[in-house]
Amino acid sequence: MVESTTTIYDVARVAGVSMATVSRVVNGNANVKEKTRKKVLDAIAELDYRPNAVARGLASKRTTTVGVVLPTITNPYFAAIARGVDDVASMYNYNVILANSDNNEEKEGKVIESLLSKQVDGIVFTGSSLHEDIRTQLKTARSAIVLAGMIDGDKELPSINIDYRAAALEATAQLAKNNKKIAYILGSLENTENVERMVGYQESLTNAGIEFDEGLVFEGNYDYENGKALADRLLAKGVTAAVVAIDTVAVGLLNALQAKGVKLPEDFEIIAGSNSSITEYSYPGLTSVNQPLYDLGAVSMRLLTKLMLKEEVTETQLVLEHEIVQRGTTK
Repeated sequence: MVESTTTIYDVARVAGVSMATVSRVVNGNANVKEKTRKKVLDAIAELDYRPNAVARGLASKRTTTVGVVLPTITNPYFAAIARGVDDVASMYNYNVILANSDNNEEKEGKVIESLLSKQVDGIVFTGSSLHEDIRTQLKTARSAIVLAGMIDGDKELPSINIDYRAAALEATAQLAKNNKKIAYILGSLENTENVERMVGYQESLTNAGIEFDEGLVFEGNYDYENGKALADRLLAKGVTAAVVAIDTVAVGLLNALQAKGVKLPEDFEIIAGSNSSITEYSYPGLTSVNQPLYDLGAVSMRLLTKLMLKEEVTETQLVLEHEIVQRGTTK
């Protein structure tokens, strides 16, 4: 036999108080006598009562719950962002529902709809691309929305990013000192942030007097295996350097090149894209654009709290600082 769920009515009955009094205790209202508060807390402990966030939200119009949508929870890039979100959410007493979309647009839409049906107060969203259907779904949501590490081309959705154009320009410029055939490996060019990267890449090539070759631009996914598979294609084109926007792909490329006897950085140089933890664990360590991943998540969540609490927000398109961390894959 399945026992019924304990309700606020049960707590009120055992404590001998009204349901309104139980509600005040649960919500931390100071206007309750200490003796009464103790009776309610004792009843809650006895009955193992856990307030239902959604039910409470029906009255307060807040559930103190936020959703975080990631394309994959195994990639260290997204894990670092999620940690930043979670730490700030805890500071503001928000519960976090972490949702993995498997880098699939259809699942992404279902995940967002599921979170909204749970009446989350807000969503921090990051994905491989901001498809128009997803953008519309987020834009029309009643809950507050913030993009982390993604740019809304129309700037209608709040977002936290670095200057992707400048980062690509700087990374390419460093490689151009010793190389003439420089590949750029990134995710989907449907993403505004990747378009920005391409602008910086092409601008840097022009500055170095190198002709842009569309055949040296490779779109792909976040997989390590994708990086390994690119090694033969790059070598066949005579490429001697690459900027790789995705760290897992950069490590895959690094390992595949070394397995073929290519020496780094003597024969081939690589600059990775975000300086996630795996760039330090590879051998040699990967030179990388340092995106402040934890801060991307933390600042996204802080902006989300302001939007959820209707606080004054003067800027919704925030750009964080970046730098290039030098390691063993560049000269």
